[in-house]
Amino acid sequence: MELKIIKQNEKDYFNDFMANGPKGHILQSYEWGEVKRHTGWEPIRLLVEDEGKPVAGISILKRRIPIPGLNKCIFYAPRGPVADYTDKSTLRFLFSKVKTVAKKHGAIMIKIDPDIKSPNEKVINTLKSFGFKHRESGPNFEGVQPNFVFRLPLDKQLDEILMDFHHKTRYNIRLAKRRGVKVKEGSKEDLKAFYGILQETCIRDKFLVRGYDYFETIWEELGKKGLAKLFMAEYEGKYIAGSLAFIFGDKAWYMYGASSNENRNVMPNYALQWAMIEWAKQNNCKLYDFRGVSGDLSPDNPLYGLYRFKKGFNGEFTEFIGEFDLPLSSFFYFLWERAIPTYRQIRRNAVNLVRDVKNQ
Repeated sequence: MELKIIKQNEKDYFNDFMANGPKGHILQSYEWGEVKRHTGWEPIRLLVEDEGKPVAGISILKRRIPIPGLNKCIFYAPRGPVADYTDKSTLRFLFSKVKTVAKKHGAIMIKIDPDIKSPNEKVINTLKSFGFKHRESGPNFEGVQPNFVFRLPLDKQLDEILMDFHHKTRYNIRLAKRRGVKVKEGSKEDLKAFYGILQETCIRDKFLVRGYDYFETIWEELGKKGLAKLFMAEYEGKYIAGSLAFIFGDKAWYMYGASSNENRNVMPNYALQWAMIEWAKQNNCKLYDFRGVSGDLSPDNPLYGLYRFKKGFNGEFTEFIGEFDLPLSSFFYFLWERAIPTYRQIRRNAVNLVRDVKNQ
C-alpha cells in the first residue's frame, strides 16, 4: 500500500472514491475542503492506494491553535475517513501515515467522527487500539457534528415512501399544495432572500448563523458543481421558507432550513422536505439524511419539536459512535481540552454582555 497526497488536478479521482467508497460523505469531498478554506482551515487530502487503486481516503482540515507565537495546529476529518472499518490493516496503514503528516505540520491531535452507527464496539475497539480516545457526546448538539440524526432509505417508489410517512405529515404536505405553496429551485439571486429568512429563523429559535459570505462560498464551491441545491417555498408571490440540500454519490443531506414567521400555517417546511426527497430520488440516491436531532426524546426538551417534525417522515433514528481524538502531544492536548475552552467561554460571555448592554 502507498499513500498519495492529492493535488488539485486529481480532484475528480479523489471525489470518485470519496463519494462511492465505503462510508462516503459530502463533508469528505474535495469541495467541502475548499468551503472550509474560506473560514480559516487548510484542507489536506490523502488516498491509500493498493496496487494502484484507492482503498481508503481522508480529507483533513487543518486549523492553527489561536495562541500568538504558538506554531501548533489541530487535524480534523469531518465524518472521515472513507474506508472499510472492518479492514484493520488498511486503517492501521492510513492512520500511521496521517500521524506522520500531522507531526510534520505540528498537529497536537487528530479528530475524527466517523459515519458509523452505534452500537459498534468492534470499530470503537479498533480505533482505541490505534491510540484514539473515545469522546462521549451529549444528547443535544454538543459535538462538532450532530450525533443523532434521522435518515430515510430511498429503496422504495416515491408513492410508497409517501405512504410510509405519519398521516399528519402526509396531510401537511398535501395541505401546503392545496393552499398554493410552490417549491422552486433557487438561483444565486435567491440566496439573499434565503439568508434573510434564515436570520429571521435564528432570532425566533435563538441560534447563531454564519455570515452571508459563507453561503456564497457554498454556492460557488458546491452549488455551481451540482453538489448543492437551493429550494425556495413561495406563497402568494413571496418567499416564506427555504432549504439548502447537499448531494454526493448516492446520498443527499438536508443541511440548512429557514422559515418566515409569517404564513407558517400553510406548512411550507413540509413541502420543502418532500421536494428535496423527490430530488434525491430522481438523482438515484439511496439515502436522504435529515441531519441533526436531539438524543433526549423527552417532550419537555426544547428541541423535541425538531425531533417530532423529522420523525414524521418515518426515517431511521440514528446514533453515531461519536468523536475520537488521537493526541499527539499530551501537554498541548490538555491545553486544547481545558485552557482554550475556558478562554473561549470568557470571551463569549464578554461579547454577550456587550450585546445585552447595547440592547438595553
